[in-house]
Amino acid sequence: MKRESLAWRLTCLTHRSLSVVLISGILGLAGCGEDIKPNAQEITAGTFCSLDGMLLQDYPGPKAQIHYDQGEPDFFCDTMEMFAIYLEPEQKKRVVALYTQDMGKADWTRPQGYWIDAKTAFYVTGSRRAGSMGPTLGSFAREEDAREFIKQYGGQMLRFDQVRPETVTLDGGVLHDERM
Repeated sequence: MKRESLAWRLTCLTHRSLSVVLISGILGLAGCGEDIKPNAQEITAGTFCSLDGMLLQDYPGPKAQIHYDQGEPDFFCDTMEMFAIYLEPEQKKRVVALYTQDMGKADWTRPQGYWIDAKTAFYVTGSRRAGSMGPTLGSFAREEDAREFIKQYGGQMLRFDQVRPETVTLDGGVLHDERM
């Protein structure tokens, strides 16, 4: 009787071990197709805007970058430009990551570092602070920092999915200037 119990236990143990190994292998293979999100890259003295060729370090306000599944990332001297490119219907490249700077930590006049996932950021539109090309979207990691910015500089808070193409026109307001 004891031999049958021992043999039965070993058989069950072997089957359980085999099941664990198989399940672990299947789960491991399931992750093989997942994209690895690239890290944000730091701005250098030679980093230029992919849209207009301006050197990013020469201008105030939050910067941005878009990473694609192939090739080098695009850098932008302003969050408005990042959104304008990302939201355009002709966008054919597969975007794997978007970054902007946390202006709750970065110096507005010469922002360096403090990169955050653009999709989780809080944005302020319509403030009195200008970016490289005039009106911009201030970007913040924390809602509290965005609200504090609004108290000081005005504006309205938006989440990533609330930003629309009409919010990020790149004309600097010239199309609506009735003084001309």
